Order: sequence, then C-alpha cells, then structure tokens
Amino acid sequence: MESIIAKELLRINAVFLKPSDPFTWASGIKSPIYCDNRLTLSFPKVRKVIELGLANIVKNKYPSCEYIMGTATAGIAHAAYVADILDLPMGYVRTSTKAHGRTNQIEGLIEEGKNVVVIEDLISTGGSSVKVVETLREAGFNVLGVVAIFSYNLQKGYEVFESHNSEYIALSNYDTLLKVAIEQNYIKPEDLEKLNKWKANPSDETWMNY
Repeated sequence: MESIIAKELLRINAVFLKPSDPFTWASGIKSPIYCDNRLTLSFPKVRKVIELGLANIVKNKYPSCEYIMGTATAGIAHAAYVADILDLPMGYVRTSTKAHGRTNQIEGLIEEGKNVVVIEDLISTGGSSVKVVETLREAGFNVLGVVAIFSYNLQKGYEVFESHNSEYIALSNYDTLLKVAIEQNYIKPEDLEKLNKWKANPSDETWMNY
C-alpha cells in the first residue's frame, strides 16, 4: 500500500521532488519536497484507494474507534469519506476558536469519553497535529491516534508525538516515495544524498551543497 500510494501521488503531481530547486515552507525551511494531498480529491480512483486505505488502518489498528475527527482544512474531506465507509460519526477541529456564532473550535457533537481517531493529510514536524490531539483531549475525547495520508518521516515528528503521548500511522512516507521515484526515473540516483541529508536535518541548509 505504501508504494501504491507513493506512485499515485507522483503520478497526479500531488508530490514534487526538486532537490536542485527547493521549495520554501511557511516556516522558512528550504525543502526538496512539496506535498499537496488536497489534489487527491480531484482524482476519484486515487481518492477511493486513499479513503479505503485510511479506513482500513482505523478498522485494523484502532478497532475501538467510535468517532472520526478531521483536521482543518485539509483533513476534513478525507475524514468525511472515512467516517462514511466506517459508518461512524464525524467532526473536525478548527485551527482556532471561531470568532462568531457559538465560537466553536470543535465542530460536531462532543461526546466525552468517546474513542476518536484523527484523520490528517500530512505529517511533517507534527506540531499542528498534536494541537488537534490536545484540543480533543481537553474536550473529553480519548484520542487513540492520528492516521495520515503521507508522512515525511522526520525525527522531529516522532519526538513531538511521543512527547504528547500520542502516535500516528501514515499510508505512505518519504522513504517509500524516494524508492519509487528512483524506480520510475523521477529523480536521479545521485540526488539521493541531498534528499537523505535534508531528512536528517531539515533546518540545516547545507544539504543543498551535496
């Protein structure tokens, strides 16, 4: 499944690998990869594979799940599909409290004690995901874990989740993507050193010199 998802993300240009012309993330980090999983919603066949994959992880890894929560905004649509497949209630968590109306941060029925799984589109350093986890915990939910489409497999991400006593599982990841990209001649073998150096320390821009 990891390889299948990686191939599809590359095929529909939801993921770009550009070690010689890096992207700049909102954090300012220079990165050889850019992932836009929102694009998967525009490809029904790819979307179906992803949603079934996410649903299977929830069903097999978290069989006691009673509620699906999406992250705003990219995880909302995927959470809705997964909840529909599993016939579970669904809601989503805003990045901040709404400024008007009921001033909700959590949208959907709040049921304290319910076992919930969070659906996320992408895991990088994990900061935004664990904020969602903590928001749900404060509301009384029991968060079993986070299930994502793709992970950069960054050490920082693992550490952040561990520090918040949480975990995540991704359908595919950076390491698998590199293997597929080499097989499909999407990148050159000599690009691997740069790509691996970046993963080892994303904030250290010396990887661009390799």
